[in-house]
Amino acid sequence: MDRRDFLKNSAALGAALAAPAIITSRAKAADSLKLGCLFSSSGTMANIEGRMNAVVQMAAAELNAKGGVLGKQVEVLVTDPSSDWPLYAQLGRQLLLQDKCSALFGCWTSVSRKSVLPVVEQNNGLLYYPLHFEGEENSKNVVYLNSPPASSVLPALDYLMGPEGGDAKRFYMLGSDYVWPRTINKICKGYWQSKGFSESAWREQYVPLGFSNFQTIVNDIRKFASEPGGQPIIVLTTVGSSIPDFFKEIINQGIGATDIPVLGLDVLEADLEGLDTAPMVGHLNCWAYLQNAVAPANDAFKANWKGFVEKSNLAYSPTTVIDPMVSAYDGVHMWAKAVEKAGMADPDAVRAASAGISFDCPSGYTIKMTGENNYVSRGVFIGSVNDKQAFDILWQSKDTPTPVPFSPYA
Repeated sequence: MDRRDFLKNSAALGAALAAPAIITSRAKAADSLKLGCLFSSSGTMANIEGRMNAVVQMAAAELNAKGGVLGKQVEVLVTDPSSDWPLYAQLGRQLLLQDKCSALFGCWTSVSRKSVLPVVEQNNGLLYYPLHFEGEENSKNVVYLNSPPASSVLPALDYLMGPEGGDAKRFYMLGSDYVWPRTINKICKGYWQSKGFSESAWREQYVPLGFSNFQTIVNDIRKFASEPGGQPIIVLTTVGSSIPDFFKEIINQGIGATDIPVLGLDVLEADLEGLDTAPMVGHLNCWAYLQNAVAPANDAFKANWKGFVEKSNLAYSPTTVIDPMVSAYDGVHMWAKAVEKAGMADPDAVRAASAGISFDCPSGYTIKMTGENNYVSRGVFIGSVNDKQAFDILWQSKDTPTPVPFSPYA
Protein backbone atom coordinates (compact mmCIF):
# COMPACT_ATOMS: atom_id res chain seq x y z
CA MET A 1 0.00 0.00 0.00
CA ASP A 2 1.60 3.22 -1.20
CA ARG A 3 1.73 6.00 1.39
CA ARG A 4 1.23 8.48 -1.45
CA ASP A 5 -2.16 6.87 -2.15
CA PHE A 6 -3.44 7.87 1.28
CA LEU A 7 -6.04 10.67 1.41
CA LYS A 8 -6.72 13.22 4.10
CA ASN A 9 -9.99 13.00 5.99
CA SER A 10 -12.64 15.45 4.93
CA ALA A 11 -12.70 18.90 6.48
CA ALA A 12 -16.16 18.14 7.82
CA LEU A 13 -14.90 15.13 9.75
CA GLY A 14 -12.01 17.14 11.14
CA ALA A 15 -14.31 19.92 12.23
CA ALA A 16 -16.80 17.53 13.79
CA LEU A 17 -14.20 15.75 15.84
CA ALA A 18 -11.86 18.70 16.43
CA ALA A 19 -9.04 16.17 16.08
CA PRO A 20 -5.57 17.56 16.73
CA ALA A 21 -3.99 15.18 14.20
CA ILE A 22 -5.08 14.25 10.69
CA ILE A 23 -6.02 10.64 10.01
CA THR A 24 -5.04 9.39 6.57
CA SER A 25 -6.30 6.29 4.85
CA ARG A 26 -6.44 4.46 1.60
CA ALA A 27 -9.28 5.40 -0.75
CA LYS A 28 -12.22 3.72 0.92
CA ALA A 29 -13.58 0.50 -0.51
CA ALA A 30 -17.33 0.02 -0.47
CA ASP A 31 -17.01 -2.97 1.82
CA SER A 32 -13.82 -3.14 3.86
CA LEU A 33 -12.44 -3.99 7.29
CA LYS A 34 -10.57 -1.13 8.93
CA LEU A 35 -7.45 -1.27 11.08
CA GLY A 36 -6.34 1.85 12.94
CA CYS A 37 -2.70 2.73 13.62
CA LEU A 38 -1.57 4.65 16.72
CA PHE A 39 2.13 5.15 16.05
CA SER A 40 3.90 8.52 16.18
CA SER A 41 5.66 9.90 13.13
CA SER A 42 6.71 13.08 14.96
CA GLY A 43 8.15 13.88 18.37
CA THR A 44 10.79 12.03 20.37
CA MET A 45 9.59 8.57 19.28
CA ALA A 46 9.27 9.37 15.57
CA ASN A 47 12.39 7.64 14.23
CA ILE A 48 11.29 4.31 15.64
CA GLU A 49 7.48 4.44 15.73
CA GLY A 50 6.90 5.95 12.30
CA ARG A 51 7.99 2.81 10.45
CA MET A 52 5.39 0.80 12.37
CA ASN A 53 2.61 2.39 10.32
CA ALA A 54 4.31 1.20 7.15
CA VAL A 55 4.71 -2.41 8.27
CA VAL A 56 1.00 -2.62 9.20
CA GLN A 57 0.22 -1.31 5.72
CA MET A 58 2.55 -3.90 4.22
CA ALA A 59 0.84 -6.75 6.10
CA ALA A 60 -2.58 -5.47 5.02
CA ALA A 61 -1.38 -5.30 1.40
CA GLU A 62 -0.31 -8.94 1.65
CA LEU A 63 -3.77 -9.91 2.90
CA ASN A 64 -5.48 -7.88 0.19
CA ALA A 65 -3.34 -9.47 -2.54
CA LYS A 66 -4.75 -12.83 -1.45
CA GLY A 67 -8.36 -11.69 -1.50
CA GLY A 68 -8.57 -9.83 1.81
CA VAL A 69 -10.25 -11.12 4.96
CA LEU A 70 -13.71 -12.69 4.71
CA GLY A 71 -13.64 -11.49 1.12
CA LYS A 72 -13.24 -7.88 2.21
CA GLN A 73 -10.28 -5.60 1.62
CA VAL A 74 -8.34 -4.44 4.69
CA GLU A 75 -8.11 -0.66 4.94
CA VAL A 76 -5.44 0.92 7.18
CA LEU A 77 -6.05 4.29 8.83
CA VAL A 78 -2.94 6.06 10.09
CA THR A 79 -2.68 8.70 12.81
CA ASP A 80 0.18 10.69 14.30
CA PRO A 81 -0.13 10.97 18.10
CA SER A 82 3.07 13.08 17.98
CA SER A 83 4.67 11.28 20.97
CA ASP A 84 2.02 13.00 23.13
CA TRP A 85 0.57 10.40 25.49
CA PRO A 86 -2.97 11.84 25.95
CA LEU A 87 -3.26 12.23 22.18
CA TYR A 88 -2.99 8.45 21.73
CA ALA A 89 -6.21 8.08 23.72
CA GLN A 90 -8.02 10.82 21.83
CA LEU A 91 -7.10 9.40 18.43
CA GLY A 92 -7.81 5.86 19.57
CA ARG A 93 -11.34 6.88 20.54
CA GLN A 94 -11.80 8.52 17.14
CA LEU A 95 -10.61 5.40 15.31
CA LEU A 96 -13.01 3.18 17.25
CA LEU A 97 -16.13 5.35 17.44
CA GLN A 98 -16.02 7.53 14.35
CA ASP A 99 -14.02 5.44 11.91
CA LYS A 100 -15.38 2.08 13.13
CA CYS A 101 -12.04 0.29 13.10
CA SER A 102 -12.20 -3.44 13.80
CA ALA A 103 -8.92 -3.30 15.73
CA LEU A 104 -6.13 -0.90 16.66
CA PHE A 105 -2.41 -1.49 16.26
CA GLY A 106 -0.34 0.91 18.26
CA CYS A 107 1.65 2.41 21.08
CA TRP A 108 5.33 2.04 21.89
CA THR A 109 5.88 3.30 25.40
CA SER A 110 3.86 1.79 28.22
CA VAL A 111 2.58 5.23 29.15
CA SER A 112 0.98 5.52 25.70
CA ARG A 113 -0.55 2.06 26.09
CA LYS A 114 -1.85 2.97 29.55
CA SER A 115 -3.40 6.07 27.97
CA VAL A 116 -5.28 3.99 25.37
CA LEU A 117 -6.23 1.16 27.75
CA PRO A 118 -9.41 2.78 29.20
CA VAL A 119 -10.50 3.74 25.68
CA VAL A 120 -10.47 0.16 24.39
CA GLU A 121 -11.92 -1.19 27.63
CA GLN A 122 -14.81 1.30 27.74
CA ASN A 123 -15.62 0.83 24.05
CA ASN A 124 -14.87 -2.90 23.80
CA GLY A 125 -12.10 -2.37 21.26
CA LEU A 126 -9.04 -4.49 20.56
CA LEU A 127 -5.54 -3.03 20.80
CA TYR A 128 -2.68 -5.11 19.38
CA TYR A 129 0.43 -3.96 21.27
CA PRO A 130 3.78 -4.94 19.65
CA LEU A 131 6.39 -4.13 22.34
CA HIS A 132 8.04 -6.25 24.96
CA PHE A 133 7.16 -4.50 28.19
CA GLU A 134 6.92 -4.66 31.96
CA GLY A 135 3.91 -6.99 32.19
CA GLU A 136 1.76 -6.51 35.31
CA GLU A 137 -1.30 -6.15 33.08
CA ASN A 138 -3.75 -8.51 31.38
CA SER A 139 -6.71 -6.77 29.78
CA LYS A 140 -9.15 -8.70 27.61
CA ASN A 141 -9.07 -5.70 25.27
CA VAL A 142 -5.32 -5.85 24.58
CA VAL A 143 -3.43 -8.50 22.64
CA TYR A 144 0.13 -8.48 24.01
CA LEU A 145 2.13 -9.46 20.95
CA ASN A 146 5.55 -9.40 22.59
CA SER A 147 7.24 -10.68 25.75
CA PRO A 148 6.87 -9.85 29.45
CA PRO A 149 10.06 -9.74 31.59
CA ALA A 150 10.05 -13.46 32.50
CA SER A 151 10.49 -14.30 28.80
CA SER A 152 13.04 -11.62 27.89
CA VAL A 153 14.69 -9.55 30.62
CA LEU A 154 15.31 -12.31 33.18
CA PRO A 155 16.94 -14.72 30.69
CA ALA A 156 19.24 -11.88 29.61
CA LEU A 157 20.17 -11.13 33.23
CA ASP A 158 20.85 -14.83 33.81
CA TYR A 159 23.15 -14.82 30.79
CA LEU A 160 25.11 -11.79 32.02
CA MET A 161 25.36 -13.16 35.56
CA GLY A 162 26.66 -16.49 34.26
CA PRO A 163 30.18 -17.41 33.16
CA GLU A 164 29.41 -16.92 29.44
CA GLY A 165 28.20 -13.38 30.08
CA GLY A 166 31.03 -12.26 32.37
CA ASP A 167 29.71 -13.07 35.88
CA ALA A 168 28.05 -9.71 36.47
CA LYS A 169 27.82 -8.81 40.15
CA ARG A 170 26.88 -5.10 40.12
CA PHE A 171 24.19 -3.25 38.19
CA TYR A 172 23.74 0.37 37.16
CA MET A 173 20.11 0.93 36.09
CA LEU A 174 19.56 3.92 33.81
CA GLY A 175 16.11 4.56 32.39
CA SER A 176 13.69 7.10 31.02
CA ASP A 177 11.36 8.32 33.74
CA TYR A 178 8.06 6.52 33.21
CA VAL A 179 6.26 3.29 34.05
CA TRP A 180 8.17 0.75 31.91
CA PRO A 181 11.72 1.44 33.17
CA ARG A 182 10.60 1.86 36.78
CA THR A 183 8.61 -1.39 36.76
CA ILE A 184 11.34 -3.33 34.95
CA ASN A 185 13.90 -2.12 37.47
CA LYS A 186 11.62 -3.04 40.36
CA ILE A 187 11.40 -6.58 38.95
CA CYS A 188 15.17 -6.67 38.42
CA LYS A 189 15.82 -5.66 42.03
CA GLY A 190 13.45 -8.32 43.31
CA TYR A 191 15.14 -10.88 41.10
CA TRP A 192 18.61 -9.92 42.30
CA GLN A 193 17.47 -10.09 45.91
CA SER A 194 16.18 -13.62 45.24
CA LYS A 195 19.69 -14.47 44.03
CA GLY A 196 21.28 -13.19 47.23
CA PHE A 197 22.45 -9.74 46.10
CA SER A 198 22.23 -6.84 48.56
CA GLU A 199 20.99 -3.34 47.72
CA SER A 200 24.58 -2.11 47.58
CA ALA A 201 24.97 -4.10 44.34
CA TRP A 202 22.87 -1.68 42.28
CA ARG A 203 22.28 1.97 41.58
CA GLU A 204 19.22 3.52 39.93
CA GLN A 205 18.96 6.68 37.81
CA TYR A 206 16.17 8.15 35.66
CA VAL A 207 16.14 10.89 33.02
CA PRO A 208 13.27 12.74 31.28
CA LEU A 209 12.03 11.46 27.92
CA GLY A 210 14.12 12.99 25.15
CA PHE A 211 17.08 13.58 27.50
CA SER A 212 20.36 13.97 25.58
CA ASN A 213 23.20 15.21 27.81
CA PHE A 214 24.61 12.09 29.48
CA GLN A 215 28.09 13.39 30.39
CA THR A 216 27.48 13.70 34.14
CA ILE A 217 25.64 10.37 34.31
CA VAL A 218 28.38 8.53 32.44
CA ASN A 219 30.90 10.04 34.87
CA ASP A 220 28.79 8.61 37.71
CA ILE A 221 28.74 5.22 35.95
CA ARG A 222 32.54 5.30 35.74
CA LYS A 223 32.73 6.04 39.47
CA PHE A 224 30.29 3.21 40.26
CA ALA A 225 32.32 0.83 38.09
CA SER A 226 35.53 1.69 39.93
CA GLU A 227 34.12 0.61 43.28
CA PRO A 228 34.77 -2.93 44.63
CA GLY A 229 32.27 -5.75 44.46
CA GLY A 230 32.74 -7.44 41.10
CA GLN A 231 31.94 -6.92 37.42
CA PRO A 232 29.49 -4.06 36.76
CA ILE A 233 26.96 -3.86 33.92
CA ILE A 234 24.55 -1.16 32.77
CA VAL A 235 20.87 -2.09 32.48
CA LEU A 236 19.64 0.54 30.02
CA THR A 237 15.93 1.35 29.75
CA THR A 238 16.08 4.75 28.09
CA VAL A 239 13.89 5.03 24.99
CA GLY A 240 13.65 6.99 21.76
CA SER A 241 16.32 9.53 20.91
CA SER A 242 17.98 9.08 24.32
CA ILE A 243 19.37 5.70 23.22
CA PRO A 244 21.83 6.89 20.53
CA ASP A 245 22.67 9.95 22.64
CA PHE A 246 23.70 7.69 25.54
CA PHE A 247 25.85 5.49 23.34
CA LYS A 248 27.53 8.53 21.78
CA GLU A 249 28.57 9.66 25.26
CA ILE A 250 29.99 6.32 26.41
CA ILE A 251 31.90 6.11 23.13
CA ASN A 252 33.15 9.66 23.69
CA GLN A 253 34.39 8.66 27.14
CA GLY A 254 36.09 5.53 25.82
CA ILE A 255 33.89 2.97 27.61
CA GLY A 256 33.66 -0.34 25.76
CA ALA A 257 31.81 -3.58 26.34
CA THR A 258 34.91 -5.16 27.83
CA ASP A 259 34.88 -2.41 30.51
CA ILE A 260 31.18 -2.06 31.37
CA PRO A 261 28.76 -4.06 29.19
CA VAL A 262 25.42 -2.43 28.41
CA LEU A 263 22.25 -4.52 28.32
CA GLY A 264 20.00 -2.24 26.28
CA LEU A 265 16.47 -3.49 26.87
CA ASP A 266 14.93 -1.16 24.28
CA VAL A 267 17.91 -0.98 21.89
CA LEU A 268 17.12 -2.03 18.32
CA GLU A 269 18.90 -2.13 14.98
CA ALA A 270 17.22 1.16 14.02
CA ASP A 271 18.81 2.88 17.04
CA LEU A 272 22.23 2.06 15.59
CA GLU A 273 21.59 3.81 12.27
CA GLY A 274 24.08 6.62 11.78
CA LEU A 275 26.38 5.41 14.59
CA ASP A 276 29.87 4.03 14.22
CA THR A 277 29.21 0.74 15.97
CA ALA A 278 32.82 -0.46 15.96
CA PRO A 279 33.40 1.03 19.47
CA MET A 280 30.08 -0.51 20.60
CA VAL A 281 30.88 -4.11 19.68
CA GLY A 282 29.85 -6.46 22.49
CA HIS A 283 27.04 -4.43 24.06
CA LEU A 284 23.86 -6.46 24.34
CA ASN A 285 20.11 -6.43 23.85
CA CYS A 286 17.27 -8.95 24.21
CA TRP A 287 14.19 -9.24 22.01
CA ALA A 288 11.83 -11.82 20.51
CA TYR A 289 13.32 -11.09 17.06
CA LEU A 290 16.68 -9.98 15.71
CA GLN A 291 17.31 -9.02 12.10
CA ASN A 292 20.02 -11.68 11.80
CA ALA A 293 17.69 -14.54 12.75
CA VAL A 294 18.28 -17.49 10.41
CA ALA A 295 14.93 -18.59 8.97
CA PRO A 296 13.30 -18.74 5.52
CA ALA A 297 10.40 -16.69 6.90
CA ASN A 298 12.89 -13.98 7.87
CA ASP A 299 14.44 -13.91 4.40
CA ALA A 300 10.98 -13.48 2.91
CA PHE A 301 9.99 -10.76 5.39
CA LYS A 302 13.15 -8.73 4.80
CA ALA A 303 12.77 -9.02 1.03
CA ASN A 304 9.12 -7.93 1.25
CA TRP A 305 10.02 -4.95 3.46
CA LYS A 306 12.76 -3.85 1.08
CA GLY A 307 10.41 -4.04 -1.88
CA PHE A 308 7.61 -2.23 -0.01
CA VAL A 309 9.88 0.64 1.09
CA GLU A 310 11.32 1.12 -2.38
CA LYS A 311 7.99 0.85 -4.20
CA SER A 312 6.31 3.24 -1.77
CA ASN A 313 9.29 5.63 -1.68
CA LEU A 314 9.30 5.60 2.13
CA ALA A 315 11.88 7.47 4.20
CA TYR A 316 13.04 4.35 6.06
CA SER A 317 15.97 2.06 5.53
CA PRO A 318 14.92 -0.80 3.24
CA THR A 319 17.49 -3.06 4.89
CA THR A 320 16.73 -2.38 8.58
CA VAL A 321 13.98 -4.28 10.35
CA ILE A 322 13.28 -4.40 14.08
CA ASP A 323 11.42 -6.61 16.54
CA PRO A 324 8.30 -4.43 17.06
CA MET A 325 7.85 -4.22 13.27
CA VAL A 326 7.82 -8.01 13.13
CA SER A 327 5.46 -8.19 16.12
CA ALA A 328 3.01 -5.78 14.48
CA TYR A 329 3.28 -7.70 11.19
CA ASP A 330 2.61 -10.97 13.02
CA GLY A 331 -0.33 -9.33 14.79
CA VAL A 332 -2.06 -8.27 11.57
CA HIS A 333 -1.85 -11.82 10.23
CA MET A 334 -2.99 -13.35 13.55
CA TRP A 335 -5.92 -10.90 13.69
CA ALA A 336 -6.87 -11.95 10.14
CA LYS A 337 -6.73 -15.64 11.09
CA ALA A 338 -8.95 -15.01 14.11
CA VAL A 339 -11.46 -13.04 12.01
CA GLU A 340 -11.60 -15.84 9.44
CA LYS A 341 -12.04 -18.41 12.22
CA ALA A 342 -14.80 -16.35 13.87
CA GLY A 343 -16.52 -15.53 10.60
CA MET A 344 -16.78 -11.88 11.66
CA ALA A 345 -14.61 -8.98 12.86
CA ASP A 346 -16.62 -8.28 16.02
CA PRO A 347 -14.10 -7.89 18.89
CA ASP A 348 -15.86 -10.39 21.17
CA ALA A 349 -15.92 -13.00 18.40
CA VAL A 350 -12.29 -12.33 17.45
CA ARG A 351 -11.23 -12.59 21.09
CA ALA A 352 -12.99 -15.93 21.48
CA ALA A 353 -11.43 -17.24 18.27
CA SER A 354 -7.89 -16.10 19.07
CA ALA A 355 -6.92 -18.83 21.54
CA GLY A 356 -4.62 -21.28 19.80
CA ILE A 357 -4.07 -19.12 16.70
CA SER A 358 -0.48 -19.61 15.48
CA PHE A 359 1.76 -17.96 12.89
CA ASP A 360 5.18 -18.71 11.40
CA CYS A 361 7.06 -15.63 12.60
CA PRO A 362 10.09 -14.24 10.73
CA SER A 363 12.04 -15.02 13.91
CA GLY A 364 11.93 -18.67 12.91
CA TYR A 365 9.59 -19.62 15.74
CA THR A 366 5.95 -20.61 15.36
CA ILE A 367 4.28 -18.20 17.74
CA LYS A 368 0.91 -18.86 19.34
CA MET A 369 -1.86 -17.06 21.19
CA THR A 370 -2.26 -18.58 24.63
CA GLY A 371 -5.65 -19.65 25.90
CA GLU A 372 -4.96 -18.52 29.47
CA ASN A 373 -4.45 -14.84 28.65
CA ASN A 374 -4.08 -12.39 25.77
CA TYR A 375 -0.33 -12.90 25.47
CA VAL A 376 1.55 -14.47 22.56
CA SER A 377 4.13 -17.18 23.23
CA ARG A 378 7.37 -16.13 21.50
CA GLY A 379 10.99 -17.15 21.45
CA VAL A 380 13.72 -14.88 22.80
CA PHE A 381 17.14 -13.78 21.50
CA ILE A 382 20.14 -12.18 23.16
CA GLY A 383 22.13 -10.13 20.68
CA SER A 384 25.55 -8.50 20.65
CA VAL A 385 26.29 -5.29 18.72
CA ASN A 386 28.55 -5.87 15.72
CA ASP A 387 30.41 -3.35 13.55
CA LYS A 388 27.69 -3.38 10.87
CA GLN A 389 24.97 -1.56 12.84
CA ALA A 390 23.27 -4.82 13.75
CA PHE A 391 23.31 -7.59 16.37
CA ASP A 392 24.94 -10.99 16.25
CA ILE A 393 22.92 -13.68 17.98
CA LEU A 394 24.65 -14.91 21.15
CA TRP A 395 21.83 -17.04 22.50
CA GLN A 396 18.24 -17.95 21.74
CA SER A 397 15.60 -19.99 23.51
CA LYS A 398 14.95 -23.57 22.44
CA ASP A 399 11.23 -22.99 22.31
CA THR A 400 8.58 -20.34 22.99
CA PRO A 401 8.20 -19.98 26.77
CA THR A 402 4.73 -19.60 28.21
CA PRO A 403 4.20 -15.89 29.02
CA VAL A 404 4.03 -14.91 32.69
CA PRO A 405 2.05 -11.64 32.82
CA PHE A 406 2.57 -10.94 36.53
CA SER A 407 6.06 -11.21 37.97
CA PRO A 408 6.63 -12.69 41.45
CA TYR A 409 9.56 -10.25 41.75
CA ALA A 410 7.42 -7.11 41.46
